[in-house]
Amino acid sequence: MPDVFDTFEPAIRARPQVNPWDADSGAYVADYDLLATLLGIPVGDGSGSESGRLAKAIDAWTAYELRRAGFPPDEVWPRLTRPRVLPRELGIFIDRLPRPLQMAARDQLLRNKTVAPSDARVLGRAYVKQVDVLISQWSRGPELLVSTKSMVSSFRNNLPNRFEESYGDAKNLRGRYPMAAMGFLFVLRSTVLDEPGTFEKALDMLRKLRVESDVYDATSIVLAEWDDDDFSGVSIRTDAVPADLSADRFIATLIEAVLDRTPIEMHVEVRGRREHRQLPLEEDSDFFLLE
Repeated sequence: MPDVFDTFEPAIRARPQVNPWDADSGAYVADYDLLATLLGIPVGDGSGSESGRLAKAIDAWTAYELRRAGFPPDEVWPRLTRPRVLPRELGIFIDRLPRPLQMAARDQLLRNKTVAPSDARVLGRAYVKQVDVLISQWSRGPELLVSTKSMVSSFRNNLPNRFEESYGDAKNLRGRYPMAAMGFLFVLRSTVLDEPGTFEKALDMLRKLRVESDVYDATSIVLAEWDDDDFSGVSIRTDAVPADLSADRFIATLIEAVLDRTPIEMHVEVRGRREHRQLPLEEDSDFFLLE
């Protein structure tokens, strides 16, 4: 059965496969054009943040950026195709089945929400938490956890609640996964700039969320702009966001945290793309699989 992510898939597949790391500066260059396109789908349909479609667009874009960086498709959830959550090892098992059985196995997976759910849920220190974007595999557990939030109105009233929620969620997850890279991505409509002082409070909130070592490794704010009366698409206001809270810096910091906390023979493709070279290493990820 189709889900909301299906509406984003054509736009994602249409993007050229370009290394996101700039060869000259070494900086990560996020695909803001795709983000604007994905956000424009629910906004153009009149779906506000309450519908959940705007949030799913952000999740789809974040997962796309991680795959673009070189992380394997089955390890980044939500996946581009259904089921959105599929253990990598189960995907390997299906791929090794005789071809006539592969389609039948995938059809069964789509019917079994226990094995292949639509959302990723992980146990933290105190409670189970739905994680918006996740990198994980069986032998390593969660390696990257991203929480995404959006807000298109009532900024001044809702900011304190977002701060409390995000802080508590980080403490809960960090308590069980101290080595995981953790990030918080906050998308605001650019009309927040019309409320004097509110945007500055949001920036301060995001910076405070990464001060403590047991909260987030990286935080980011994205400003999305559009006209309700004469909608012609969404644009991303990168000019108004400080460099330390940009999505480029956010994604780069999370990727570097994952690479710093794993041996060099893990995530070889990611390391190679960042360094713009073919590393003389074989990916050490199948040692636990029985032949």
